Amino acid sequence: MNIRRLFATLSIALIPLGFLILMVVAPLVALAAYDEGTMLWDIIYDEYIQWRIGWTVIQAAVTCLVTALLGIPTAWALARLDFPGRRLVLRLLMLPFVMPTLVAGMGVLALFGTHGLLWAGWQDTPYLLLYGNVFFNLPVLVRAAYQGFSNVPASRLKAAQTLGANAWQRFCHIEWPALLPWLAGGMCLVFLYCFSGFGLALLLGGSRYSTIEVEIYQLIAYELDMAQASVLVWLVLAITAVAGGLYAWLSRRTASGRQTAPLPLRKPQTAGERLLLGGALGILVFCCLLPLTAVALQAFGAGNSWQVLAEAETLAAAWNTLRFTFSAMLLAVLLGVMHAWLARRAAWVRGLTFLPFMVSPVCVAFGVLLLYPQWTASLPLLVATYALLAYPFITKDILTAWDEMPARYQTAARSLGATPFQTARYVTVPLLLPALRRGSVLAAATCIGEFAATLFLSRPEWQTLTTLVYRYLGTAGADNHDRAMVVTLILMLMALAVFVCSDAGESDRKAV
Repeated sequence: MNIRRLFATLSIALIPLGFLILMVVAPLVALAAYDEGTMLWDIIYDEYIQWRIGWTVIQAAVTCLVTALLGIPTAWALARLDFPGRRLVLRLLMLPFVMPTLVAGMGVLALFGTHGLLWAGWQDTPYLLLYGNVFFNLPVLVRAAYQGFSNVPASRLKAAQTLGANAWQRFCHIEWPALLPWLAGGMCLVFLYCFSGFGLALLLGGSRYSTIEVEIYQLIAYELDMAQASVLVWLVLAITAVAGGLYAWLSRRTASGRQTAPLPLRKPQTAGERLLLGGALGILVFCCLLPLTAVALQAFGAGNSWQVLAEAETLAAAWNTLRFTFSAMLLAVLLGVMHAWLARRAAWVRGLTFLPFMVSPVCVAFGVLLLYPQWTASLPLLVATYALLAYPFITKDILTAWDEMPARYQTAARSLGATPFQTARYVTVPLLLPALRRGSVLAAATCIGEFAATLFLSRPEWQTLTTLVYRYLGTAGADNHDRAMVVTLILMLMALAVFVCSDAGESDRKAV
């Protein structure tokens, strides 16, 4: 019996671990082995590459600083103050996570681009990219800081207040030390997203302010300089590995497992608190909601350009988006469930859960191109890449729900005579289904908005909605700009549908 269980475990382990080896580890090894005499130092000493690397680091660091300055007071207001609509605001913080990067980029252009609704003066400046980074990453920082403030023990704050400490002293001596690990972890995550981001940098960076990821894409797509691109890929991987490792270490520090009694919410009592709350809500509206509103406004004013929705090219792109997403989701669910099952039995497998997030889609796609040239622009490779980027969402949610499931449920079923199969079917699986749904909708949002890997691996006849928007945006003419906005609105509505499903799943979970 033990031998059969061991054989079953090894068989299941081969699928998720083999997939990671084939789609991440082996392509990275192929990148390392690819050498045409290009030396690392020759590339680093090149002034152009130095500028690209320097700007990539600077824009990520500036985004960390801006999101911290805006996110800390916003998180404090959400964690301490009660106001009408607070629960809705906390849920809407998830909205940028399900939005494709292309939608965010088009929203920034709709506000501050050549045809900007607010001001057209940011074209060919670094502010477009920085604002786009803030759109995506401010919720990351706010949620991290919110968790930090929520883990400050109410007893310590009340004791400090009893001893005469004012609000600023309580923040500096009690809240800040508890907040710091959460804040540092959030900033590592923001840096990681900004440094390895591709879609926003391609859309908003222009020729001068694009990042090293865009440079890698241009070296491969336009100059066919694989040797230099492979060196830059490993440079990017080295930096993201440091940021990812630091984030993992900080995550272990914050995951203490201790339950703390947070400070009860209260209504704003002073003019300063009311001003802080109004400023926090204004920040979220300006940085997170306004770009999406701008897309809708420009799309509704597109006039005859709405005819693009009836064209065969658009319908084919929508069909490709849906069928690629559906195919990838089938594989992602299989991989996610198996990976979670294996992680429950081998602690070291948990560390591999977010490995696909540590490697940018550009690096993955480039490595896959080098390792499997015979599969270039093949549907199985494209679907596998989609699934690689999506299944960690499923694994994370299932694994969390599985860890929180009381062991007495399975014990009670066994004591009543249920076999392991019956216990899994009637107890474990029903309790994990809500987590599977939550993870699946976020994974679906990733597939719907996938852009970087599609540029590398897709054929022209496999054009998706994201690549169709990019093609329209790169073609001169007001009509093409309006068409891009209309198609972007469709993408945004698809992402909103995913968000509604995710939010409904979260409401169901809290109701249980």
